[in-house]
Amino acid sequence: MQRWQQVQAMQGEGYPPSPCLSVCVMNPQTGWCEGCLRNLDEIAIWGGAPLAQQHAIWQRIGERLNQEIQP
Repeated sequence: MQRWQQVQAMQGEGYPPSPCLSVCVMNPQTGWCEGCLRNLDEIAIWGGAPLAQQHAIWQRIGERLNQEIQP
C-alpha cells in the first residue's frame, strides 16, 4: 500500500513509475497480476499510455488493494 500512496502524492508531477514488481503471475480468479494488480490490458498499454491514463491505472490499483484488504 505504501508504494500506491507515494504515487498518489505525486499526481500532477509527471509520469508515475511503472507498477511492475517483476512478479508476473496472473490470478485466474481476479484477472490481475499478483505483483502489480493490473489486468492484461493495463499491462499492455502502460508504456504508451498518456499521463492521465497511467494515473487512472494507479487509482484502480489502489481500489484493488482496498478490495484485497477487506475481509
